[in-house]
Amino acid sequence: MPRIKYATILRVLVILGLFCVWLQIMVSSGLERDGGSTNGVDVDSETLVTPAREELMNGNDTSEQVLALVPQELHKYLTVHPRNNTANSTDLPKNITEIRRAIKRYNDAQTIYNEDIYGPVLNDTVIIAIQVHTRLTYLRHLIVSLAQARDIERTLLVFSHDYYDEEINSLVRTIDFTKVMQIFYPFSIQTHPNEFPGVHPNDCPRDAKFEQAIKLKCNNALHPDLHGHYREAKYTQTKHHWWWKANRIFNQLQCTASHTGMVVFLEEDHYVAEDFLHVLNLMRTTADKTCPQCELLSLGTYLKTYQYHATADKVEITPWHSSIHNMGMVFNRTVWNSIMSLQDQFCEYDDYNWDYSLLHLSQNRKGREKFKVMMSKGPRVFHIGECGLHHKKSNCNANLVISKVQKLLQTTKHLLYPKRLTASINPGGAKHNKKLVKGNGGWGDRRDQEMCTNMTKADRQLKKYVYFA
Repeated sequence: MPRIKYATILRVLVILGLFCVWLQIMVSSGLERDGGSTNGVDVDSETLVTPAREELMNGNDTSEQVLALVPQELHKYLTVHPRNNTANSTDLPKNITEIRRAIKRYNDAQTIYNEDIYGPVLNDTVIIAIQVHTRLTYLRHLIVSLAQARDIERTLLVFSHDYYDEEINSLVRTIDFTKVMQIFYPFSIQTHPNEFPGVHPNDCPRDAKFEQAIKLKCNNALHPDLHGHYREAKYTQTKHHWWWKANRIFNQLQCTASHTGMVVFLEEDHYVAEDFLHVLNLMRTTADKTCPQCELLSLGTYLKTYQYHATADKVEITPWHSSIHNMGMVFNRTVWNSIMSLQDQFCEYDDYNWDYSLLHLSQNRKGREKFKVMMSKGPRVFHIGECGLHHKKSNCNANLVISKVQKLLQTTKHLLYPKRLTASINPGGAKHNKKLVKGNGGWGDRRDQEMCTNMTKADRQLKKYVYFA
């Protein structure tokens, strides 16, 4: 009798245990479907993050707190429309061939939206180049911030995409407050998933040892990076895209063939103050008078706290450094031509970061000093991206950072639009002036170096690269 009772109790415990496991799985699944936070989510995924997944990570709804500080007429840029899954929907995924054709069609057309409303692009029109990947939530808020900027209607926004997505395209094309152009990086991982510059099946594993790679006869086995690693396409793409975008704007677009004005470089997870164009014009005027050798301007700084009451009308002249002055960076065609004259140094430098590659170039200009920059000490460009290529956080909520920036700009509104700027000279500390001995790696593959160099050639056709020897 006791054996029967013991067996019965054991069976009950086992059933209860299985039920608890099932219940936990169902709860976890529900959290994921509802966009809830789960521990251990690596937002810097090993796979390409799609816009739909990015929306899930950040939460599908903009918080009421954030919306309260956005004018009602701009809420349209923050509205997430459910995807239409009908058979005739244009939002359905396209195959690679269709995407490539669409990219070529748009790049060939060079359409400027709203040109009939705001007039043609002039030689001194401020061009705002925005590098876009897949982080749709951040892009929405960048657009909202741009919409509130004074004189934005006089600019041209150039959105440069390395991921083709109809939802992102639709959002960009709803912009009605200034001229807009879209350009599409044609050599992306998305359009080349099984071949270079994507991931070829015979590419060497990142952590393969040199001897192992030789035995495998994998692509580019003879050329790991300076740390002994082989290329990762998701990292090399960013440098390629930045280089292609800049070359496209300065050298290949019809509307900029004679352009001599300023080009502002932003990214999808930036946020601008409403007076950023006003401050940009003041900086240009101030630089002409006090620092004619300043080739770069910087509208953003990476700060934890902002002392706007003391810095809103201050600028600093200092040696340009990649990790400090790469946000809201501004330069013109003259500077681009200087960069282009040293393109081999940019393209061959073993660093997958475009900004560190520029720093290497800056430090090795024969007969010339390093780039000097005039930086706005009271930033007009802010970084709101908590998730992305270099950020691994399990709790990625765009609303928290955006709300912080909104409140800062609201409480310091009386300090915006300064009448003049006060410039100070900072020779820079050890970090500014330290000579780069070697790069961060990730760019040892000869295919990347050659493709980078060939991008500056008009009408370049992508080759089939195999570099094992």
